[in-house]
Amino acid sequence: MAKKILITGATGLVGTALKKQLLSKGYGVNTLSRKKSNDPNNFTWDVYQGTIEADCLNGVDAIIHLAGEAVADKNWTAERKKQIIDSRVKSTELLFKTLKANPAHQVKSFISSSAVGYYGDCGDEILTEESPNGYGFLAECCKLWEDAVDGGKKLSLRIVKLRTGIVFSNDGGALPQLDKAVRLFVGAALGTGKQWTPWLHINDMVEMYIEAVENPKMEGNYNACAPFPVTNTALTKAIAKHLHRPFWPIKVPKSVLSVVLGERVEAVLMSNNTSAQKILDAGFKFEFTHLDDALAALYGR
Repeated sequence: MAKKILITGATGLVGTALKKQLLSKGYGVNTLSRKKSNDPNNFTWDVYQGTIEADCLNGVDAIIHLAGEAVADKNWTAERKKQIIDSRVKSTELLFKTLKANPAHQVKSFISSSAVGYYGDCGDEILTEESPNGYGFLAECCKLWEDAVDGGKKLSLRIVKLRTGIVFSNDGGALPQLDKAVRLFVGAALGTGKQWTPWLHINDMVEMYIEAVENPKMEGNYNACAPFPVTNTALTKAIAKHLHRPFWPIKVPKSVLSVVLGERVEAVLMSNNTSAQKILDAGFKFEFTHLDDALAALYGR
């Protein structure tokens, strides 16, 4: 079993929770970030300058790669799209370059984040890991990202890619954005409301990364989503129920969302009816399989 993990993106929503859980389980944890800190186990890198403190690999058995610019926080200008892709692809390439330059390293496994955006907008089609790469910016980004990660096979690394849906947490991410309108008594479906939303409780996301580290039989792509995705309408209704707010039987048209979000509307209205069968077959046990249970835990009821 791996004893020390290197995490990139450790200050993000998932990285913060993952680091805490790994430490509680007795793992050693190194982190890579853009800024220096007082933590002796934190090392710095600059993906765009191609610089990295190679000591970050000392004693490391596995790398969990979560780094990447946020997808939905800024308008998708040409420059921003390049940043989103480069932050994922170039960071991966820099890690592999560093491993190659340090042949005495003991890293055996490379666990990388990816996203269900890989499939593009697929309506009601059930998506397995064998489903093809889709169309649109997110699909293009995920393909380039995963191709870069697969470069680790040349270094004889065990590669695992977790295609993540929407991670639900009270500490940030999508849920506080999704429930904002509901809290303001204006909760309604977005677009047609029929688009499938693959979701995952933060606890299960963290444990899935740990499972990927600890289970040597896991390899390749996995949909990192709860077994029962829901439509946008069902999700919004469920949030409204748990917050004791109304759900209005109207829909916010794509044209209105486009004015606010621009091209990012693709991320909001994309439909991904993902299957979790492969991760279940790998032996992973979800804490939260149903949305109601996950929301009850998150909202404290």
